Amino acid sequence: MRVALYQCPPLPLEIRSNLARLKAQAAEAAVQGAALLVFPEMFLSGYNIGAQAARELAQPSDGPAAQEIADIAKANGIAILYGYPELSTDDQVYNAVQLIDAQGLRRCNYRKTHLYGELDKSMFSAGDEHFPVVEFNGWTLGFLICYDVEFPENTRRLALAGANLILVPTANMAPYDFVCEVTVRARAFENQCYLVYANYCGSEGEIQYCGLSSICAPDGRRIGLAGQDEALVVADLDRQAMSESQAINTYFKDRRPGFYSGLVNP
Repeated sequence: MRVALYQCPPLPLEIRSNLARLKAQAAEAAVQGAALLVFPEMFLSGYNIGAQAARELAQPSDGPAAQEIADIAKANGIAILYGYPELSTDDQVYNAVQLIDAQGLRRCNYRKTHLYGELDKSMFSAGDEHFPVVEFNGWTLGFLICYDVEFPENTRRLALAGANLILVPTANMAPYDFVCEVTVRARAFENQCYLVYANYCGSEGEIQYCGLSSICAPDGRRIGLAGQDEALVVADLDRQAMSESQAINTYFKDRRPGFYSGLVNP
């Protein structure tokens, strides 16, 4: 399966402009044969926008932006994962991502569970324990958002649930380039899965984003990599290569879960 990610500078507070960018990139990714396109965290609204704007721009998971993206996905025959501020039925605002498939169907909505610093905590409620996996084109997808991937327990639980492709929209900033360079590759390697990490580049207020979006393979290679500029990155997932890597790196066969209970029950 061919997948794509879009790295770009944020356009804060500009939902219409971001929908236009999403439409253009979906068309281009589809022309290049991608079945799935991943956008950064809070792509629709921008990330560093403050609590008032996050609430004003928040939409339900089935709101007007979702409906428009469903039309774009269906028109281009490509699945789209995008980040947005979600307004829940109980009036909470969540940092969320939603997957809409190539038929325009909403397949999954995931809310960020691990909020980073005062920036996240001032804008959003933390998601509950809900780590869904979704079958898509013969692959099993798992979802995380930015800081979530820095906790190894999150990727491991998805892998144990069967995920072999983990999608991570992010808004990672300087000086945390290490996460882009090392952490996401390690998560793919230690869980013997593919991982797509879609970041911003450029700046937003006082934040300077790292760029370095990547598509990581189970052997830790980055089979797709962006630099510091806007880019559409496309790569092919190889099931045979994944099987060969799993045969060499037998982490799941060699695990001894009985030794790990103290990690959560000290």
